[in-house]
Formats: sequence, C-alpha cells, structure tokens
Amino acid sequence: MSTDPNMFRLEVREWLDTNCPEEMRSPMSSEKDACWGGRNFIFQSEAQRLWLHRMGEKGWTAPDWPKEYGGGGLNREQLKILNQEMKRINARPALYSFGISMLGPALLKYGNEAQKLTYLPAIIRGEIRWAQGYSEPNAGSDLANLQAPAVDKGDHYLLNGSKIWTSYGDVGDWMFCLVRTDPDASKHQGISFMLFDLKTPGITVRPIKLISGRSPFCEVFFEDVKIPREQQVGELNKGWSIAKYLLTHEREMISWTGLSRTGSDSVSKTATQVIGKTGDKLDDAILRADIVRFEVDEMAFALTIERARDEVKAGVSLGAVSSWFKFFGTELNKQRYNLLMDIHGSEALAWSGEASDDGKLARDWLRTKGNSIEGGTSEIQLNIVAKHILGLPG
Repeated sequence: MSTDPNMFRLEVREWLDTNCPEEMRSPMSSEKDACWGGRNFIFQSEAQRLWLHRMGEKGWTAPDWPKEYGGGGLNREQLKILNQEMKRINARPALYSFGISMLGPALLKYGNEAQKLTYLPAIIRGEIRWAQGYSEPNAGSDLANLQAPAVDKGDHYLLNGSKIWTSYGDVGDWMFCLVRTDPDASKHQGISFMLFDLKTPGITVRPIKLISGRSPFCEVFFEDVKIPREQQVGELNKGWSIAKYLLTHEREMISWTGLSRTGSDSVSKTATQVIGKTGDKLDDAILRADIVRFEVDEMAFALTIERARDEVKAGVSLGAVSSWFKFFGTELNKQRYNLLMDIHGSEALAWSGEASDDGKLARDWLRTKGNSIEGGTSEIQLNIVAKHILGLPG
C-alpha cells in the first residue's frame, strides 16, 4: 500500500468497503458477538468467519506487528488512519485475543525466532485462543510468590501444581504460564515463562462461579504435565522480567472495559430509549448531568489512551501509566453499569426470564465488581501510581 497518508487512506477505505461484510458494520449487541477465534470457537455467522479470515490474511488483526510474522507492518500514522476508517463504517473488531493484547508483545520482545514464526502468525489469524496462567491460590497480588514447580527433565519440564482465576481457561487452546524452575532462589528469581497446549495430558480445568452466577474464570490443575524445552520463552529463571512486561499490556487491555464496545452499554442511548424524552432532553435533570459527566470522562479517557499509544509507538515506555489506565478504566466501567442500573430502575433487578435476557444487566453489573480485583487490585494500582508516577515515598 501507498506510503502517502492520503493515498493510504483511500486504499484502506476501498479495501474496507469491499471486504467488510455488512453484518459486521454495526455495534455488537452483546459479548456473544465478539470473535475470539481458536479451535473451539463457534462462529455466530458466516460474515463473522469471513471478516476474521480477511482481516487475518491482511495482517490487520495486529496491524502494527511486523510483516515477517504476519502482521500489517503499519506505522503510527497508518495505524491511526486504519482505526479511523474502521470507525467510519462502524466495523467491529475482527478478533479479540489475549494473544494479541498480551502474549504477542512479549513474544516480539523476548521470544526466539522459531517461537515468533510458530506462534505469531497463528495468533494473527485467530487460530489459537490463549489463556493466562499467572495467579495461584497463594499468589495473587503477590504474584512473585507463585510456587507451581516445573522440574527440568532434559528435553522437557515436568509441571505440577495449580493456577486460579484463569480467564476462559475452559475454552482456551494454549496457555502462557509462569512456573517456578528454581525453588531455592529468591521469589522474584527462579521464575520461568512457558507455553503449552491445554490438551496436554495431566491438565484439568474447572470453572469458578461468581456472584453474577456466571464467570469466565477457572481453576487449572497440573499433574506431571510435560512441557517441551523449546516452549520456554526467554532465559531460564528470568521469567519475572517477561511477567512484568506482559502485565503492562494486560492492565492496558483491562482498562478498555471503561470504554463502550457494544450498543447495549451506551449510557445516553439507553437512557433515551428506556426513560423517554421531553423535547430533545431527558426528563430527569440529575440523571442528565450524571450521564454527561460520565461521557465526558469516557471521551477524555479515550483521548488519553490514544495519546499514550502514540507515545509508545514513538519509543516512550508505558510503564506505570498502565496502572493508572487500569484503575481509571475499571472505575469508569463500574460507573457505567451503576448508571445503566439507575436507568432501568426496578426492572434492572430481574435475574431470569426472556424479557431480561436471563438477568443480563444485573449479572453484568455484578461482574464489574471483579474489574477492580483482576489484573491487580485497585489498591495495588494506586500504590504503583503513587510511587512511580507521583514520586511519593513508599
């Protein structure tokens, strides 16, 4: 494609107009419309499958990754143009993926060439759905306390122990996992980063039910699980550096819960549909003010994230800013669902039945409470912000 920004925009516009199915040009009605890919994923429609295939072949599911690994190879300006043109036609993301948001950046930085060539193209095409094996029953916010031992057996490691709060572990294909490879080292040392197929013998996955009645989280148990040596990423016993790097991407990913992704979680649109209007204004002045305040915060947050992404592309490290993003984004998401509950009134309390989509709103509201715990609690994020951004004493 052209390197001239104006020509590039025209080429992108033409490609999207030709290749984005009409069904993929509207906001998602629910999370069920999100495409996660992987060998177990069931496409909601042929249009969804086709959209993933076309974007994956183009490399635009990871548009700024290097072309030699299947990415789009776009620079900062081109990436912004692509995002603008997708927004112009309301194109849905072709793929949601922990491989793109978390593992991929870590592999690009720490993986060897064989690992990059093996895993990155498959991630981009949506062929592997990844789960994250970080937290353990006694290693949550204190993640470096993890104990799951992986013993060196020559050509492979033998893994035992367990992980907890593993998002989508029951539907994932592979796991990227932190394991203890040197039990005698200090807790931040002796940790290694490994990849393995969740169909490997010795792995048991059990879903965990939350207060919402549903949950993406699972327990995962390992009993003499063999991990080939070539699936170790980075240096042996130096996995903590990879873990920290990946966490900055995870926190940024979680922060995006603060921004509206589907038509059903747009606050102002929902209010006008449910409550009604007087002329062009909502009847309830207090609610109007709360919605405006929320949507101004949402807009400011989106612009701040966009600015930070430009800075990262220019070589500025995101670092502790990801903790601020994670804190503010999760608080914003909780505010959104508090407003949606207010808008729907007593009907929002329905827990079952077709009219309420089996209590979707109430369950989603309860689910937001977990946003400020997963990926590091809000208290941990505020400590990081205080120390590393504000420079306050420990």
